Amino acid sequence: MTEYILHNAPQSTCSQRVRFVLNAKGLAFAEHKLDLFSGDQLKPEYLKINPNGVVPALIHRGRTVLDSAVIIEYLDEIRGDVSPFTPGDPVERARMRWMMRYIDEIPTPAVRVPSYNLAFLPHFQKMSEEAFVALAESKPLRKEFLLGMGRTGFPKKEMDQALDRLSRAVARMDEWIGESGGPWLMGKNLTLADIAIMPVIVRMDDVNLGASWAGRPAVARWLDLIRAQPAFKTTYYHGSLLTEKYPHLADLRRPSAAR
Repeated sequence: MTEYILHNAPQSTCSQRVRFVLNAKGLAFAEHKLDLFSGDQLKPEYLKINPNGVVPALIHRGRTVLDSAVIIEYLDEIRGDVSPFTPGDPVERARMRWMMRYIDEIPTPAVRVPSYNLAFLPHFQKMSEEAFVALAESKPLRKEFLLGMGRTGFPKKEMDQALDRLSRAVARMDEWIGESGGPWLMGKNLTLADIAIMPVIVRMDDVNLGASWAGRPAVARWLDLIRAQPAFKTTYYHGSLLTEKYPHLADLRRPSAAR
């Protein structure tokens, strides 16, 4: 029996965090890929695993661990002997967790807005209004988010607010790297804070928002370094990027000033 079972989705930013840690630690896992548009995450068998109806969910030796931030901390706690990502000093450890809370409060939800408007909206536009509302009503955690988007997309005001949050988060990253001396957020060592924000920055670059760190070479270098990690390639297998999944986004894969 496989010790680790991961229920996730290839393009899910939260799933990508967990895959990275599992891969970096060399932990073999059985991957169950959910098709979120088909509603796999809302089926009774999955809701028994995660009643919130979101991914990822990790099952370790028959016991379930939920929430990507919790999962990556859990994995580093039980397998801290392999590629540790948590500082040994209690104050530094607390600072890392503070960073992770900021990441989950500001850039992680913000990146969903351009992601949905650019990639997912055409799918919802094909649905009837009744079907769309029924879908939104079935989402334990994303009901208000989907209803706010509607079948016409998030309005410009909300897009602008999301882009502003992302820009502020990039500026905060730049500050953290500068304060620590880099090249990572907390200095010489890659931590869970870097892994937490990794999918946001990769997503932004994927949908041509990389101009957010134009003039911030430390952030551009950080992105190059995270991509150079052995675990990155196995985490971002083909189909993990939005532009690989949705052909209508192909024109976004044009060179940007940040690359």
